[in-house]
Amino acid sequence: MDKRGISRKDFLKNSGLGLATIAFMPSVLQGKNKPLHEDKTTALGKTYALKNVRLETGFEFEGDEVVATKTGLFSVEIENGKIKKISPNGTGKEEIDAKGMLMLPSFRDMHIHLDKTLYAEKWRAVRRSGGIKGMIALEQKTMPDMLKNSTYKAEKLIELLQSQGTGFARSHVNIEPTSKLDSLKNLQIALANKKNSFGAELVVFPQHGLYYTDSLPYMKEAAKMDIDFIGGLDPTNVDGSIQRTMDTTIQLALDNNKGIDIHLHESGKSGLDTIEYLIDKVNENPALKGKTFVSHAFALAALDKVKQETIAEQLAAAQVGIISTIPFGGMIMPIPTLLKHGVNVMTGNDSIVDYWSTMGTGSVLQKANLAAQLYGQVSEFGLSRMLRLATAGPIPLDEKGVQQWPKAGDDADLVLVDASCSAEAVSRISPIKSLIYKGNIVF
Repeated sequence: MDKRGISRKDFLKNSGLGLATIAFMPSVLQGKNKPLHEDKTTALGKTYALKNVRLETGFEFEGDEVVATKTGLFSVEIENGKIKKISPNGTGKEEIDAKGMLMLPSFRDMHIHLDKTLYAEKWRAVRRSGGIKGMIALEQKTMPDMLKNSTYKAEKLIELLQSQGTGFARSHVNIEPTSKLDSLKNLQIALANKKNSFGAELVVFPQHGLYYTDSLPYMKEAAKMDIDFIGGLDPTNVDGSIQRTMDTTIQLALDNNKGIDIHLHESGKSGLDTIEYLIDKVNENPALKGKTFVSHAFALAALDKVKQETIAEQLAAAQVGIISTIPFGGMIMPIPTLLKHGVNVMTGNDSIVDYWSTMGTGSVLQKANLAAQLYGQVSEFGLSRMLRLATAGPIPLDEKGVQQWPKAGDDADLVLVDASCSAEAVSRISPIKSLIYKGNIVF
């Protein structure tokens, strides 16, 4: 791997948008966690406009079947981080030429570990041993060294995500006796340095077990900091108790007005029992509805179809979301069933290059493509629906083909993609030509 990562200069050179005046300089650090630089992302002033922007306007039908997507070229005016106006193409003002690129909502990686990546270091393949407790032992050995330059590597990994059209991430952060609060603090420096070009919400979680190691004191301290979710990890396999671990996690969230997002890799009875326990607790504490998520949730893949339908209904009623990295092979998740019942399903890369996995590319558009392949969503309509996995929700057209994005007043969080429509973007994993975050042109 190129130790320099992907530079902002290269972004500009390859973007094809004629934005050569934008300052987007790569950070430089030699193994120290210190403020690197001011974020040089440029908004070209508080107000600017794009012309020749391709927007989706509706579906073309043959009978009841969607056979194509209608698009048109428009001018889009951006002011103070918002979309101010969408006008017929060419308003006569000085405008940036988007050259017919398709505008889509920017992408959101909703499960990643920015705090402990090996990205920007030399290549190394995964060498796992001893199951999850073996990985905990490995981290206890390796985290002190990783922390020495984790801010720098987090910034380089963020730049990779940006190059793939992602302007926002939900990052899980280690909180345990080895790294204490340092992993969180180092990542917060990186995010502060990127504040004009990248957004994030943080999940603090006891990667080494809440009780398996003495992580609770550190979790209590982290819960009072500027974070968004309380996380957890396999309560049965690691801590030996669903009730004790989950009750503590839930109470930490309630006491600190945070959400919940737990790692649940357990695929057998204990995994299902944990999901059902969490659903019951959320129903008992309505303040957690819409703020509670289960990441991975592999137990859902092992259920029969009838039980999958039942659990999907229960998850939707409790407003408990599922964050899936869309595994394949024998662990294909029932995502269509979850979506059918209205469960909030999102995706992320999880690991990019670290001791757990090297398979992440940084692209959640690729995740949407994989989902389309796994679940046979090959039609124009089906492919367009899969885009929601990359954006964590918003897509240009509703089920009937009525334009629902973009609208005046929406946040100016968007990507310009070399594609004719969102179905093609998902199917072809089309190249990302520009990312705009809160009106700031990232590249």
